[in-house]
Amino acid sequence: MEAKSGKNSFSIGQSVVYPQQGMGIIQAIRDRVKDGVTIHYYAIYLQSSDMTLLIPVDKAGELGVRAVVSSQEAQKAIASMSGKPDPLPADWKLRYQRNQDLIRKGTIAAIAKVVQSLYHRSKVKELPIQERKLYENALGLLIDEASCAMRKDRDEISSLILSKLEK
Repeated sequence: MEAKSGKNSFSIGQSVVYPQQGMGIIQAIRDRVKDGVTIHYYAIYLQSSDMTLLIPVDKAGELGVRAVVSSQEAQKAIASMSGKPDPLPADWKLRYQRNQDLIRKGTIAAIAKVVQSLYHRSKVKELPIQERKLYENALGLLIDEASCAMRKDRDEISSLILSKLEK
């Protein structure tokens, strides 16, 4: 079964990315009746949190649900992590907000940028707890999507990312 959501069309068994939540698999497309109107939902299972979310099909694009990127896009995002990151505000609250906005954007390139900037920042000065959690979350999101896109083991992708960050 397949459902269309604007330009996105997902089918049962397809891997998808839900920004801030991570990788998921479309388990089912369910119908629920609300106020006499039938609404179609994607049932997305998130393995990282062992949770199933119901996302209205017609709102999936608006909420940032998207297909997993291609292997080439994942490789490009990881390759972009070499070198110096963009300058960041000195105030951690402004930095945190900027990085949160990038993660909400939901693209693999934006998430790679967050990982890169926080990794390099942590080499200069210890990250505050919230930024450390944000770094770990972003790194997990990046590893999950890249390993799925490139069809490689999470540990292999993690090593690849760290080697790019060290350059």
